[in-house]
Amino acid sequence: MTPYITRALAQQIVDTVRDLCGQNVNFIDCSGTIFASTDATRIGTFHEIGQQTAERGTVIEVRENDRFTGTQQGVNLPVYHNHKMIAVIGITGNPDEVRKYAKLAERITRLLIREKELDAFNRTESDKKSYILRGLIDHEDIHPDYLRENLTRWNISEKKSWQLLRLKIHSDNGPALSASLDTAISRLFQKLDNQLFTFVYPDEYLAVIEDKVFHRQRQILLDFAQKYAGTLCIAVGNPSSIHEIADSAFSAEIALKSIPAGSNYAEASSLDLELILASINSRNKKAFLEKTLDKLSPEDLELLRIYFSCDMSLKKTCEETFLHKNTVQYRLNQIYKKCGYNPREFRDAVRLYLALKM
Repeated sequence: MTPYITRALAQQIVDTVRDLCGQNVNFIDCSGTIFASTDATRIGTFHEIGQQTAERGTVIEVRENDRFTGTQQGVNLPVYHNHKMIAVIGITGNPDEVRKYAKLAERITRLLIREKELDAFNRTESDKKSYILRGLIDHEDIHPDYLRENLTRWNISEKKSWQLLRLKIHSDNGPALSASLDTAISRLFQKLDNQLFTFVYPDEYLAVIEDKVFHRQRQILLDFAQKYAGTLCIAVGNPSSIHEIADSAFSAEIALKSIPAGSNYAEASSLDLELILASINSRNKKAFLEKTLDKLSPEDLELLRIYFSCDMSLKKTCEETFLHKNTVQYRLNQIYKKCGYNPREFRDAVRLYLALKM
């Protein structure tokens, strides 16, 4: 099985060895780049002797500092797994003093790799899907060989476009519904040929669907959304490669938050303003909302939502709210007095509309 050397594992290895020998330890890839170290300033730098050790496949000791690029006095040894060199470990210090830790460092590395291999091997299929999908979305460090092996097994091509589906269960649904809903969602994924999906506790399902399959089977998803309108919401992210599925997940999350009242389905491809607003940092959002909506009551906000949904038409707003025209005008004027923005003037209305969208 392929060794799973992630940055997290490599850092665990160097920290463990450092605790034993009390010296700085570097984990160096076969190109000579330090990708884990007990000295954080050296991560990402070039280690000349590390590269030479990888090329020769033998231990190299350095007795002088700064004689080689990015190299200090110490011992550098290649690490093999399944008869294949996977990295170089460098231990800083007088070679005569740190040499005894070299073999120990190699053993620790092999033991930790083996432990990770067994952990990966023993994962259930469901656990593997959850681990990989969440890892891709959260930009976690997944060993490329392990990732490719499983993607191939699930028929997830790295050359095709994929979209992320988010199915959000309404929080007021009780546990009695969970088993039947889980079965229904599993059948939906089968119909859509979703091989990579997972449940995120406590109330969300994530699934990857091929772009072409989505457009071909879109009606199945729409019918499912309609059938479970009071139970869940569905959002579809923009197309991306499987390695960039985090982008699709983000756009799906924005689509989920942007679903209008009375609906439970949205596609990120239909969004425009929402995606722009999502890029604004929380501090600026907070400042803008305090400036525009902070002094308004929930009733004021609801009237504004209806007013804007009616394209700022007083007549339509009156029909929607069952209020007299004079009452609506009065309440809009009161909003103007409270916040300083007139919802009946275009420029001010735009500001209030954007604030509501945030």
